[in-house]
Amino acid sequence: MHAGSRPDPLDGATKEFLAARPQLFGIAYRVLGSAVEAEDVVQDTWVRWQNTDRTKVKEPAAFLTTVVTRLAINLAQSARVRRESYVGPWLPDPVDTTEDPQLGAERAEALELAVLLLLEKLNPVERTAYVLREAFDYPYGRIAEILETTEANARQLVSRGRKHLAAERTARVTRVAHRRLLKVFLSAARTGDLSVLEDILTADVVSYSDGGGTRGASRIPVRGRTHVSRYLVAFAPRFWAGTEIRWVEANGLPAVLISSGGKPVGLLSLDVSEAGIDRVMWMLNPAKLASYLASLRD
Repeated sequence: MHAGSRPDPLDGATKEFLAARPQLFGIAYRVLGSAVEAEDVVQDTWVRWQNTDRTKVKEPAAFLTTVVTRLAINLAQSARVRRESYVGPWLPDPVDTTEDPQLGAERAEALELAVLLLLEKLNPVERTAYVLREAFDYPYGRIAEILETTEANARQLVSRGRKHLAAERTARVTRVAHRRLLKVFLSAARTGDLSVLEDILTADVVSYSDGGGTRGASRIPVRGRTHVSRYLVAFAPRFWAGTEIRWVEANGLPAVLISSGGKPVGLLSLDVSEAGIDRVMWMLNPAKLASYLASLRD
């Protein structure tokens, strides 16, 4: 047997890592709300895995999950500080979910843009506990191990996340109804049809424009049916002139990619309840759009 045929221990390590990778990214993305930051954390996890004495690791997937989760929490804590200086409203990075509708999870929970946005109000540990339980169906004992806390506290953290979301969000509509309302909204927004907009927006609707400081994006959220509908009508002629639209998927729901002169300029997503449209989310930040487009399948 010559030297070149000896099994490379790193080959096995690579296989184990690649098998766990979709879940590792899925956890990090939900905790951070950023695809770019999630990729960084997954990459750091890979480096740590290469440098670990793997003979002492009984369950590679469990080890990798613990590492990625703790790294994501650490980054989320510093990201909160950075986001305080972000120009204008911050929205989570949209991701294309056509290939992996649940984004590495057991269930497609904590994936919609509006949910990720609401989870930002929780501290990183609360958010992580909620994600591990609701999306990945982890037992409370395992969540406690990862977060280095008691099982009772893990239950409390998850419960806090559930209560927060329940207080902020009522029942959602079906995917078909969501797409239908997005179609009606798009038509009314493009033509500046005030009465239709007022009819489909809820009383406390909020419109968020994440432009990251780009010109033309509103620097503050626009709130309330009257303000949002008038705002949409006012900017309709300037924003929609000469644009093309493409139906896409973002975070498990239908969305609209808006291009001007063949160049993507925005991604429109809605949060829809049985009462109507609760949140209008405009992703206009070129860096976040570029990240979404890179994930998009033609």
